[in-house]
Amino acid sequence: MRATTPSLVTDQPPPQVRVRIEVPRWSFLKRGSNGEIDFVSPLPCPFNYGSVPDYVGLEGDLLDAVVLGPRLPLGSELTVYAYAAIVLTDRGMTDDKLICASQCPGQAELRQVHRFFRFYARCKALLNLYRGRPGRNACDGWDSAAAAIARARPRGPDWHFPSVPF
Repeated sequence: MRATTPSLVTDQPPPQVRVRIEVPRWSFLKRGSNGEIDFVSPLPCPFNYGSVPDYVGLEGDLLDAVVLGPRLPLGSELTVYAYAAIVLTDRGMTDDKLICASQCPGQAELRQVHRFFRFYARCKALLNLYRGRPGRNACDGWDSAAAAIARARPRGPDWHFPSVPF
């Protein structure tokens, strides 16, 4: 079982990644990497949510990233530190979420992120049930950002959009 909060104290600096914002903080619209609206949430997203356009995750979509801090505009791109990763399972597929910020997040903020993704996994299970998409949905806890990036593959010129519907 993974820890409930990660230890961010290491002898290595956190990796930097380029992130494109798809869901600004407090937005109700969940957009996919193709820019189309995936669903309208009954609750706003408490974080800036986007993707790392240079990497493809294990589920075949761009590697997801949460950017902590103030609301960022839709479509903005920025380079931030990836301090940790939350491991989600969505329909049986590993769906890593990098947790990024311009400065090291505190333990209270990381606990909030973990609580959100535990709730998000339950909501996604209900949405997948409604959509008729079977498979396990769960928040499997924390991992290092470096491990999540290592599980991803560099985005090649042949990747356009995920082959699995989300």
